[in-house]
Amino acid sequence: MQPADYVTSARITYQQINSDDWPFFVALQRDPRIACYLASSHNDDAMREAFECRLPRWEPGSRHWLCLVMREKTSGEPFGVTGFIDRGEGIAEVGYLLATRVHGQGLGYESLHALFDYAFQVCGYRKLVATVTVGNEPSKRVLEKAGFKIEGTLRENYFLEGRWQDDWLFGLLAHECASG
Repeated sequence: MQPADYVTSARITYQQINSDDWPFFVALQRDPRIACYLASSHNDDAMREAFECRLPRWEPGSRHWLCLVMREKTSGEPFGVTGFIDRGEGIAEVGYLLATRVHGQGLGYESLHALFDYAFQVCGYRKLVATVTVGNEPSKRVLEKAGFKIEGTLRENYFLEGRWQDDWLFGLLAHECASG
């Protein structure tokens, strides 16, 4: 079974990203309210590379991102991407991007809980981590609401907008999660 067969939630359908999703991926990354936190959105080659490295079929043990396109169950319209990548030692890094039209609707939180079930119960990870550019308060709030704890600040960790940015590092252990 594919990851999208395991990752389910009330309002969202999940499908592994495929080549037909390129226009949506570009539009998502080029949204100015999202792009301000993404280096790849400023460079066409980097954006294409970020997209293509997510296309191979994902299964536990893969070394590339599991990237699931999120769609509204009622309309089938794509509104975001979510997923994780194995960082070794039983740790996976989660990431997500949501179209601004759905911000504030709880869909990021819902998608994280769907990933928890898959990452902890099916894939056997012991910990999930997330890295968020300092100042991205909406992502910080979503992660904290989902149970992530801030573990520190990585100073000058990410080059963006012509300068080095700090990142917040978050973590969630399987035993801290109601789903895990």
